[in-house]
Amino acid sequence: MKKTYNHFARLVTVAVFFSLILAILIWRMVDLTVLHRQFLQGQGDARSIRVIDIPAYRGMITDRNGTPLAVSTPVESVWVNPKEFAPDKEQFMRLAKYLNLTPKELSRKIVYAENREFVYLQRQIPPTLSKKIEALKIPGINFQKEFKRYYPDSDSISQLIGFTNVDDQGIEGIELAYQDWLMGVVGKKRVIKDRLGRVVDDLGILKEPRPGHELTLSIDRRLQYLAYSELGKTVEEFSAKSGSVVVVDAENGEILAVANVPSYNPNSRGHYDKETYRNRALTDTFEPGSVIKSFSIASALETGLFTPDTIIDTNPGWMTVHGRTVRDIHNYGVLDVTGILQHSSNVGVTKMVLSSPPEQLIGFLQKCGFGQRSDLGYPGESEGGIVKAKDANPFVLATLGFGYGLSVTALQLAKANLIFANKGRLIPVTLIHNDTPTPGIQVIQPKTAEQVLLMMESVMNKGTGKAARIPGYRVAGKTGTARVAGKNGYKDRKYTASFIGIAPVSKPKFVVAVIIHEPSRKGYYAASVAAPLFAKVMSGSLRLFNIPTDEPVG
Repeated sequence: MKKTYNHFARLVTVAVFFSLILAILIWRMVDLTVLHRQFLQGQGDARSIRVIDIPAYRGMITDRNGTPLAVSTPVESVWVNPKEFAPDKEQFMRLAKYLNLTPKELSRKIVYAENREFVYLQRQIPPTLSKKIEALKIPGINFQKEFKRYYPDSDSISQLIGFTNVDDQGIEGIELAYQDWLMGVVGKKRVIKDRLGRVVDDLGILKEPRPGHELTLSIDRRLQYLAYSELGKTVEEFSAKSGSVVVVDAENGEILAVANVPSYNPNSRGHYDKETYRNRALTDTFEPGSVIKSFSIASALETGLFTPDTIIDTNPGWMTVHGRTVRDIHNYGVLDVTGILQHSSNVGVTKMVLSSPPEQLIGFLQKCGFGQRSDLGYPGESEGGIVKAKDANPFVLATLGFGYGLSVTALQLAKANLIFANKGRLIPVTLIHNDTPTPGIQVIQPKTAEQVLLMMESVMNKGTGKAARIPGYRVAGKTGTARVAGKNGYKDRKYTASFIGIAPVSKPKFVVAVIIHEPSRKGYYAASVAAPLFAKVMSGSLRLFNIPTDEPVG
């Protein structure tokens, strides 16, 4: 009997114990779901799990030597949820001050977006400033980590490199052309944020960010700055509208410098005209004038009808072609072909090009790359234009021979002259550093290329290029002074001064093209405007690359 009682007592004790546990659990459930419901809802609203972006580093752009030309720096953007924005007066005033806004401007931003849950207050601010704003602890204020592009060389190379927008997307220049290569892939991570938008717990990365690729250009930063600096001085000295300089490595087609004036600061673009963003050396076309005569003579030599010693009578300094007059500045009388290039005789070149059908010269110019893009993949590059053979009456063909009736870019001129530096081969140009040169295509016979190169060298000593000579080096070149075309014919007293040169003649290393648009003071002839600038850029190029001197002729 006693044994039965003890067993019953134990059962009662266990039942009472579990009943108490159950009662406590029920009470806690009631407490949490009824009595503290509002509190828990507040906590749930105050803390939430979010998936946020991890910004990806945009690839750096460097020159051929690894010097940075475009880099990404960490910044933050500050945004607000207007529905949660609840600062006191002091917080509001300090926030406006940090954002460089008036209280009225800040208030307007909030009011205009009052029905939204996200609006930027300011993009890409320094981390030091974002920490000051975060320290205010204003409800509704949030931060977003980003990167901002910075360009160390500022305006000296801005039109080539271009820039990115506030979302780190390339929209001009190299930044646009190589957007897919440079851009990274954004990562993702899960975090817990409090009601102030602050991350209070990191729950882990869902997807790692992938940085963009680095891009090494063919540009030499030292040479780029030299070209830009000297170009700026020339544009200012002659009160020119604009100017461009292109330097190409004659051995492999690498573009070493592309300078334009006027330029702009890509780190602070607010007050610039968008027209300034153009890379004029690649986008703007013009009639080149007499710098084309080297090609006209090369084309004529290729026919076998002429040699450098062929005698041509340019008397009396003018001639009638298809009812129109072709003139020289002076009556040069009887000249050989070399003398025609030295004196830049329009009459002499006209007699040479008219000795063959239009297809001869026009086809040759097209083979040299005129009238087509250079395959750089650069946004906005112009193909220029050239008259069609069927439309070329004798006068049109004559003027084409001395540089009218076609439009070219500075880059096209530099590239085309590579045939004279490479024994008649036209090699492709590139903006990307390339250790393996491309063979190119044979456009003219090596003998013809050498003959024209020597004729261009004689221009430096006995012709219009004397101001482009460089002590200790053999230099070949050609001047060009062309009238500027307008909507209703050629503009009055508006000219383009050009000089294209190659050095050293004994073993060509560089081709330099100099274009000065509409000089308006101290003259306009290429011999006095463009040739001296060429000498400064070419001599600097030879020095920077430690090119040995060769013996000048004469």
